[in-house]
Amino acid sequence: MGRVAHFEIVASDPQQAATFYNGVFGWEIRPWDGHGEYLLVLTGEDDEVPGINGAIVHRSQSPAGSVNLVDVVSLDSAMVRVAENGGTIVHTRTTVPGVGYVAYCRDPEGNAFGLIERSPTAS
Repeated sequence: MGRVAHFEIVASDPQQAATFYNGVFGWEIRPWDGHGEYLLVLTGEDDEVPGINGAIVHRSQSPAGSVNLVDVVSLDSAMVRVAENGGTIVHTRTTVPGVGYVAYCRDPEGNAFGLIERSPTAS
């Protein structure tokens, strides 16, 4: 079963968004080395209350807007299931080195979401 694994918040000014979310929630936000304006968001320690971490990304770098990414075993199979069930693929398979593979989709109502197949050897 796929679980929400990551979120992305899009912003025209990622630094301003980082300041806002840090001020409101106390989230630790830091650049992800070598990935432009992609800012990692740490919402808490893994041994605390359950939750997920995410990122703030520049609006121009997001194919789908603010999204939740769902863990899948096979990205290709999940994209087929999206299409079979009336959804659309907005942005197909992309490699995130050292993390895995992602794709962005919309459900039949037009809501955006992402898929992530984790693979630490992705390059």
